[in-house]
Amino acid sequence: MSADATADERARRAVDAVWRIESPRLVAGLTRMVHDLGVAEELAQDALVAALEQWPGQGVPRNPGAWLMTTAKRRAVDRIRRNETYARKLEQLGHELELGQGAAAFEEPDDPEVIEDDLLRLVFISCHPVLSREARAALTLRLLGGLTTDEIARAFLVSEATVAQRIVRAKRTLSREKVPFEVPYGPERADRLASVLEVVYLVFNEGYAATAGDDWMRPALCEEALRLARVLAGLMPAEPEVHGLAALLEIQASRSAARTRGPVPVLLLDQDRGHWDQLLIRRGFAALARAEAAARARGVPPGPYALQAAIAASHARALDPEDTDWAAIAALYEQLAVRAPSPVVELNRAVAVGMAQGPAAGLALVDALAASPAGAALADYHLLPSVRGDLLARLGRSAEARAEFARAAALTRNKAERTLLLERASSTACPRGTNAPPP
Repeated sequence: MSADATADERARRAVDAVWRIESPRLVAGLTRMVHDLGVAEELAQDALVAALEQWPGQGVPRNPGAWLMTTAKRRAVDRIRRNETYARKLEQLGHELELGQGAAAFEEPDDPEVIEDDLLRLVFISCHPVLSREARAALTLRLLGGLTTDEIARAFLVSEATVAQRIVRAKRTLSREKVPFEVPYGPERADRLASVLEVVYLVFNEGYAATAGDDWMRPALCEEALRLARVLAGLMPAEPEVHGLAALLEIQASRSAARTRGPVPVLLLDQDRGHWDQLLIRRGFAALARAEAAARARGVPPGPYALQAAIAASHARALDPEDTDWAAIAALYEQLAVRAPSPVVELNRAVAVGMAQGPAAGLALVDALAASPAGAALADYHLLPSVRGDLLARLGRSAEARAEFARAAALTRNKAERTLLLERASSTACPRGTNAPPP
C-alpha cells in the first residue's frame, strides 16, 4: 500500500471515529437550529461527506467536531437561502456567521452546557411516546448511537428496508405531531423519561440475551446502551432512576466475558467470576449509590431500575455462588413486584425463593403463576418452562425436567440458547443454575 493510500485510510478511520462520537451532538445542535430532525440529519450527513472528501487530502482538523458543525451550519444557511419562506431566519443566521458567533460557538467548546442541553433534547425526541417502541429503538440507535441502518437491522434481525422505514416514519410522525425540541418538565417529564429509560434498557437487553438468531449476545448493542445510560446520567444527575439504570447496565455488562464458552451460553451460577469486570462492577456500585442518594434527597423509595441494580449488585458481591444472599434478592424482588408488577418479575422472584427456601417453594410459586391470569402472558415465554425444568431437576424429577427443557427449547428463537436447553433436556444431571431473565 502506498503512503498516500495509507494516509487516506487513516483519514477515513478518523472520520468514522469522529462521526460515532460527534454525530449525536451534531444532529442535536442542528435540530435546535432548523427545528426539523430530518433536515438536521441530512445536514449532518452532508458534513460527513465533506469530511470524507477533504480530510484525506487536508488532514484531520484540530477540532474535528467543530469542523463538522461549522460545515453543517454553512450548508444550513445555503439551504435556507434557497427557500424564500425562511428569509427572516436566513438573515438571523447570516448575521451570526458574519460576526463569527455561529462558528465560534463550536470551534472551542467552552460552554458544554449548551451542547449537553441539545443532546438531552435529542434524547427526549428520539424516545417520544408518540413513536412505537420499535421506532424509538431504531431512531435512538441511529441518532444517538451513530449506527447505520444496516447495523441496526443486523442487530434486531430485520431487513434494512424495515429499519429505514421505521426511521422515516418516526421522523414524519415527529414532524406531523409537531413535537417540540425541548426537555419537558413536571409530570410530562416523568412520563417521557420513563420512555427514554425503557428504550435504553430494551436495547441493552436485546444485546445481553438476543431474542433470536445464532448468537447468545450482541455486544455492540450492550455497549451502545451502556454509553447512552452514562450520557443520561451525566445530563440528568438529580434523577434517581437514570443512575439506577446506569448502575444496572454497568453491573450486567461486567459479566459479559463470562457468559459464553465459545458459542454456548454459561448460566449465572456456572460462570467464572474471575472473568467478571471489576472496573464495571465498581462503576455500577458507585452509580447505585448515586441513585439511592438521589432517591433519599427526593424522599422517594428506590425505583424499579435501582431495585434491579441492587439485585445485580447482590450477585456481584458474592465471590462464590454459594455466598449469594438469595433471601435478600427475594426480598428485593418483592419490592420490585410492588413498584413494577409483571409476570416476569414474579418468575424471577420464584427463582430467588427457590434458591433461598428450596426448589419446592420455588416450584409452588411458578405453578401458581402459570395458573394465574397474569401467567397467561408467559404461555409462549421459553423461560417459564426453563425455570420450571431447573426446579424439577433439583427435586430429582428428571423425566419432568427433561420435558420442560425440551418445551423451552422449542419456544426459544435463539440458536445458542436452544442448544443449551436441548443439552439439558438430554441429561438427567442438569447443570445448576437457571435461565431466568437477568439480573
